[in-house]
Amino acid sequence: MTFEDYIALATFVLLWAGFTWASDGRRNFKRVSLNRLMNEHRARWIRNSLNRDLKMIDTQIIAGLQAGTAFFASTTIFALGGCFALLGATDQVQMIFDDLPQIFRSGRTGFELKVGGLICLFGYSFFKFGWSYRLFNYCSILMGGIPMMADMNRDRQAAERAAERAIRMNTLAAKHFNAGLRAMFLSIGYLGWFISPYIFVVLTAFVIFVLTRRQFYSEARTALIENA
Repeated sequence: MTFEDYIALATFVLLWAGFTWASDGRRNFKRVSLNRLMNEHRARWIRNSLNRDLKMIDTQIIAGLQAGTAFFASTTIFALGGCFALLGATDQVQMIFDDLPQIFRSGRTGFELKVGGLICLFGYSFFKFGWSYRLFNYCSILMGGIPMMADMNRDRQAAERAAERAIRMNTLAAKHFNAGLRAMFLSIGYLGWFISPYIFVVLTAFVIFVLTRRQFYSEARTALIENA
């Protein structure tokens, strides 16, 4: 590990933390993020369920959210397995790197530390996806607790409180899902560290640029604004 490696790693962490702070949906910037807009639509969806007795639509939406979360959780497990396999093949990988031009050679220990960091990155993603899946499961239970329209008319406030609980749980599940997905995207930039700390910084900045554009300047965000 060289001084450039530590600088690159610190830049990676700072960019990750800064983007998370700006896009988590809680900051009220002049330009609203895509996450914040989707949180508003989540609330609109669940409040709308108060006006219908048939909840099959809602259960199908929750099932779809859980399925997507489970897919990414299983994907991170495969990625973790690949990282451990890479640790077991350190000598072979070093031989390949030695034959490639323009490779920043940091030695066996440096390579293993970088793979260890990648393991931590995918491990973080797995726990985020796993907890998000659990929270979506809790949300489905809370959705089942929202009263029917006949009961809602007798106690409107209790029904609205039940809906708000489901909204908070759904929003929290989405927050953890987004955190796991963000870590997976940033792992692409992290791979540049195996070549050079400079490539690491450039790739990470590029990933952050793409994610920022999607959050604040994408067509998906425009679609939500236009249909608000």
